[in-house]
Amino acid sequence: MNAVTPTVAMRALAFSPSTLDREARTVEAIASTGAPVMRLGPSGPYEERLSLDAAHVDLSRLDGAPVLNTHRQASVGDVFGTVTASRLRDGQLHVTLKFSRRPEADLVLEDIADGVLRGVSLGYSVAEWREQRGAAGALVRTAIRWTPVEVSLVPVPADPGATIRALPKEGDPMEPTTTPATDTPAPIVTRAQVNAEIRSIAQITGLEQSWTDSQIDAEATVDQARAAALEALKQRTATPIRTQTVTVGASGDDPHTRAARAGEALYARINPQHQLSEPARQFYGLTLPELARDCLHRAGHQTTGLTQSTIVTRAMHGTGDFPLILGDSVNRTIRQAYQAAPSGVRQVARMTTARDFRTKHRLQFGEGPTLELAPEGADYTHGTMKEAEETYRLETFARIIAISRQAIVNDDLGAFTDLSARMGQASAAREAAQLVSLIEGAAGVGPTMSDGLALFHADHGNLADTGAAPAEATLSAARLAMRTQTGLTNEHIAVTPRFLLVPPALETTAEKLLSQIQAAKTADVNPFASLVLIVEPRLTDAARWYVVADPAQVDGLEYCYLEGEPGPQIEQEVNFDSDGLRVKVRLDFGAGFVDHRGWYANAGA
Repeated sequence: MNAVTPTVAMRALAFSPSTLDREARTVEAIASTGAPVMRLGPSGPYEERLSLDAAHVDLSRLDGAPVLNTHRQASVGDVFGTVTASRLRDGQLHVTLKFSRRPEADLVLEDIADGVLRGVSLGYSVAEWREQRGAAGALVRTAIRWTPVEVSLVPVPADPGATIRALPKEGDPMEPTTTPATDTPAPIVTRAQVNAEIRSIAQITGLEQSWTDSQIDAEATVDQARAAALEALKQRTATPIRTQTVTVGASGDDPHTRAARAGEALYARINPQHQLSEPARQFYGLTLPELARDCLHRAGHQTTGLTQSTIVTRAMHGTGDFPLILGDSVNRTIRQAYQAAPSGVRQVARMTTARDFRTKHRLQFGEGPTLELAPEGADYTHGTMKEAEETYRLETFARIIAISRQAIVNDDLGAFTDLSARMGQASAAREAAQLVSLIEGAAGVGPTMSDGLALFHADHGNLADTGAAPAEATLSAARLAMRTQTGLTNEHIAVTPRFLLVPPALETTAEKLLSQIQAAKTADVNPFASLVLIVEPRLTDAARWYVVADPAQVDGLEYCYLEGEPGPQIEQEVNFDSDGLRVKVRLDFGAGFVDHRGWYANAGA
C-alpha cells in the first residue's frame, strides 16, 4: 500500500433531473460508480479508481458538505446548497442535494429541471492508495482510504454512469447500507457515453483532437482508447525543457571583493612569481600610499593637498577597505610561507579535523571474528570485536605582529615579506616540533599508550632489541617485525613498510642503502628500493631511525585542526596608539599517536 498526504481531488459526474423535488428543493444523484478515470501524474499517465467498499470510504464529512459552483471556494456566493444525505448502495455512492433559496440557486434548479445542467463533480481527499498493473500493463491506482468533502455542479461530466436517480421507492433507506460494494465500474453502454469517455481521456492526457476523432471514427471501446492513449504518450516526444542559469557574484564595488583583488595585486609585487588574475590587474603597480588614496576616493573622501602620511593615517581609520587590503596581502604571504616550509615528519602523519576543543577519542577496532563452519540446519554463532581507545586534544597557539605606519608610508614591502613569511614558517615549525616531540618523547620511546606501555616497546613488537645503523640486516628485521604485527585479537594484519624516517646525520647512509641500481645478478638486487626516504631535521637523536607504514593504510601518528580552519588563521586591526596594523596569527592544532602498529624504531648504533 502507498500512503500519501491527502490532497483534494475532483472527478466529474453526470445526472438527470428525474428525482428533482421543487417544493423541497432537493435532487438525488449517484455521486460515484467507481468508474476509472485517466490521470496524468509525475511518472506519466495512470488509471484512477475509487473503491466503494464501505470500509474504504469515510462519509463523515460528506453529510452537510457544501454544493459548490465548479469547485469554487472564493466566497459564500459560490455555495449553491448542501448535501443532506449520503449512502453506499449497490456499488454506488448516492447523495441528496438540497439547494439554497437564493435567486442564483433558482436558476440552477431551472437548468436541472430542463436537463441543461447535468454535470456533477465530486471533491475528495485520498489518504492511502493501492497500486497495481492492469491487463495492458498500465498503472492502476485505487483509493482505498478516501473521504468525499464536497459536491460541485460542473458543465462537463467524466463519470457517465453516475446520474440523478429515479424517484426512490417508498421505504428506501437513506442510511449507508452494509451491503459489500464492488470496485468494478458501471458499464458504459451507449456510443455517446463511450465517445464522451474518449474525449475525457484525451483532455486529461493532453492528446490532440485528431487522436480523439480517430478513436471515435474507429468506434473504439473505452479500454481500447485507454490503451491507445498510453501508447501515444509513450511515443510522444517530450517538449525540451530550457533552463537558464543565473550566476550571482560579488560586485566589484563590494569592499571584500576589492580588498581581495587589491591584496592579490600587492602580493604579486611581493612575490613576482605569482600569476596575477585579470580582475586584480587594475591594482598592480600601485604603492601602499596610492592604494590608501584610492580607498579614500572610493569612500567619498577628498585627498587633494594631503601628504602621504595623512592619507595613510586617514585610510587606516576612515575606511575599512585599506586595512582589509593589507590583511589580505599578509594572509597570502603567511600562507605561502607556511605551505612552503619543509616538514618531513608531516608526510608520515595523517590529517584530521575536530569540531571543538574537547578531548578527541580515537577508537581502534579489532579484526572481524573468524568465520566458522556452519553445518546444515545449525544456528550461526556470534562473534565479537575488541576495541581500544587513544586520546588527544586541540591546543591554540598564537602571536601578534605589527606593521608600522612608517613602513606603510615608505611602501616598505620588506615588512610584509619578512614578518609575514616568518610567521608562516613559525606556524609550520610549531606543528612539526609537536609531531617530533611525540616521536622522541620519554627518552625516545614515545608517549604512553592506553595499554600502559610506551609507544615503542618490545611487547608492541615495534622496537629493535639492539640498536644498529640502517643496513640490509636491520631493515630486514624491521620489515619482518611489521609484517608479523597482530591486531587486538592477535590476528595477523601484515603491516607494509612505506617510509624510512631518519635524522640528517643518517641521510647519506640511508640514500646509499635505498638507491636503486640496475642489478646484474640476483645478489645485487636492492630489496628496499620501494621505501621512501624522509629526512626530518628536527629529530634530535642523530642515531635513532624509524620505519613507518603509509598513514592512509594503517593508523599511527595523527594531527588535527579545528574544523573549517586548517593551518594558521589571520585577523587584523588598526592600532590606534601607533597608526599601524596589528595582525594576529592563530593556530588551533593537536596531535597524538592513535596506534603503535604502523611504526618501528631502532635506537641506532
